[in-house]
Amino acid sequence: MLSLPRLGVWDWGCSSVSLIPTLINGVFVTDPTLRLPNSMFRAVLDLGELPLSGPPLPRRFRQPELDADWDEEAGITELFVGFEDGELHLEASDGRIDHHFHRPDGDDVVASPWGPDDTHALVQWATRVMNHLLPLLPRLFEDAEAAAEWHLAGLPVFARNTDPIPLQVLDVEMEGELLVLPWLGSGHVESEHTDGPDHPIVLLWNPEHAQPDIPIARAWLNPKTGEPKSKAEFRVDWTAVGMPKAEVLSWLEGVYLNHHVLEDPAEAILRAALERIAGIDQQP
Repeated sequence: MLSLPRLGVWDWGCSSVSLIPTLINGVFVTDPTLRLPNSMFRAVLDLGELPLSGPPLPRRFRQPELDADWDEEAGITELFVGFEDGELHLEASDGRIDHHFHRPDGDDVVASPWGPDDTHALVQWATRVMNHLLPLLPRLFEDAEAAAEWHLAGLPVFARNTDPIPLQVLDVEMEGELLVLPWLGSGHVESEHTDGPDHPIVLLWNPEHAQPDIPIARAWLNPKTGEPKSKAEFRVDWTAVGMPKAEVLSWLEGVYLNHHVLEDPAEAILRAALERIAGIDQQP
């Protein structure tokens, strides 16, 4: 839902990411123990005057998953409020806030998944959150991206430079990534999303050109384990690729974990800010 870019220093075209490999039976494979520990990052942000006034989120809905998006060109702000049994989607443009609903799988539904009283209370609560977000979200996206850059640079605290105003202190747990090495095969590689279930990506390779176009492997999320799985494409010349098939698949699964399973730092910071604004975070 978010349009925030993945932040980090990854150059797929020249020196791509790879796992620290372990040699087993003559083949390099992923060592899942070589993963950085989780860390706490503190972001000090302007979230406006809090707490919000008005009734809290009805207890029937418990802890929602919040997400937001902002399209500067179209002038549209979006807020997503997700639950196990459905999702409320608010969209603001031209001074008007509209809403509709989705099933848990993301498909649109005509009617609310909940009863009239619960739906009314939820929409009223979410509309208050949206009205508070409207003037804040453009700067909040910038701050989340900047804070993520500070985190990736190894700094433990981000504070926006501002005049004396009320600020919020957010402590965000950042998931540790697998340690990585440069791509050790020949040519150039990059990944891109492709059609199919379980969020698949395809690994593209080219022995000469900087814009890879030859698919050599695929990876996706195993819905039962929550871990990546992969398979090689047919008729790949692994000698030309310069890495054994097993090593490439292990490498791709690690890349998938780091970039498509672990939460993006900017998204984690934005989510913490949304939860603080909405009054559903676990901090006092």
